[in-house]
Amino acid sequence: QVQLVESGGGLVQAGGSLRLSCAASGSIFSINAMGWYRQAPGKQREWVALITSSGSTNYADSVKGRFTVSRDNAKNTMYLQMNSLKVEDTAVYYCNRFPTAAWASWGQGTQVTVSS
Repeated sequence: QVQLVESGGGLVQAGGSLRLSCAASGSIFSINAMGWYRQAPGKQREWVALITSSGSTNYADSVKGRFTVSRDNAKNTMYLQMNSLKVEDTAVYYCNRFPTAAWASWGQGTQVTVSS
């Protein structure tokens, strides 16, 4: 089992930027597709972005053109660069495998709060 730790969240004004990091305890990004997810208050967790083992990426329509997912296999770390942030991006952000299994475990996540 691989542990994943999210970091980099914080409070930012609308239009600003943040870069989130997802650090893995093992070298897995070259094997597995990985994804970013978020959960806003009172809402279900939703998928945000993914990156495959070959480096292909895809994004939810709500963040397309604003967010960029990348990974550094040597550092066992995945990133989510978030630009042009909107109030509706406010959520706890999580990383995990893509797709997630029904029994997938979730870490603490990192809080992103966007103020107007």
